[in-house]
Amino acid sequence: MANLLSTIKNTLLEKHELPFAVYTSITEQKLLNVPIAKPLLIVVLNGTKELGIDNELTCHSGDFIFLSDSPAINMRNIPKDKEYFALLIEFDFQDFNGLQINASNKKDYFIGKTTSTLEKCLQQFVEISLWAPKKMWSLRKREIISLLCHMGHREVLSLLASPQIKDQLHEMFIEQGFYELTMEQICDQLAMSESTLRRKLKLEGTSVQEIKDQARLGLALHLLQTTQNSINLIADKCGYQSQSRFTERFKIRFGLTPSELRKTKMTD
Repeated sequence: MANLLSTIKNTLLEKHELPFAVYTSITEQKLLNVPIAKPLLIVVLNGTKELGIDNELTCHSGDFIFLSDSPAINMRNIPKDKEYFALLIEFDFQDFNGLQINASNKKDYFIGKTTSTLEKCLQQFVEISLWAPKKMWSLRKREIISLLCHMGHREVLSLLASPQIKDQLHEMFIEQGFYELTMEQICDQLAMSESTLRRKLKLEGTSVQEIKDQARLGLALHLLQTTQNSINLIADKCGYQSQSRFTERFKIRFGLTPSELRKTKMTD
């Protein structure tokens, strides 16, 4: 695990756009209602990760958890030897192309050990991110899924549900921003009337506003974890016209303020 950890840290120094993310902290992070927009692989390289309402799921250093999409899950990131460090890889629908999806028996998660074989695969994935074109990233993600299946973790193929309207709308907000995207533009891009859109989203148990709020706060959490951008800049990027409003909504959702989260990543 030391080689993978070192490779990731060296790769981060290059300041490239990357097909993965890294979450770190030096003190415990307790986050409520974390949205998982897409199937997500979390590999804990140092420290411990606990998930669930009563922290019923535990991943120690050397474990991984693969999560399906979920509107909210509680998490605790607990450092060991003054550091929590986890590798995160998010998967899109096209990353499962050519694989036999088992959507009829959809699971919420599975946990496993990061074997030496999986570690080597992940290390190669991190290394190629510095030179491989973006169009190759999906192929390498598919390799990770295929390897997990080969290792006996075929339940990974049940983590992906059929694409829904809410998934398309979430992507639109992330890619096109939160200020300019009007209801009329949304309906034009989805080629449906506003009444049809609202009806379909109701069947999916959500609404345009709920998707927008989840997307903007999920992005804010990600940016706070992975960048040094100011809180005011992050608030603006996520469509909030004031930092105070952003702080209020962030605390209601996650149980702490952006400043409190940032403090878990700062040395004295």
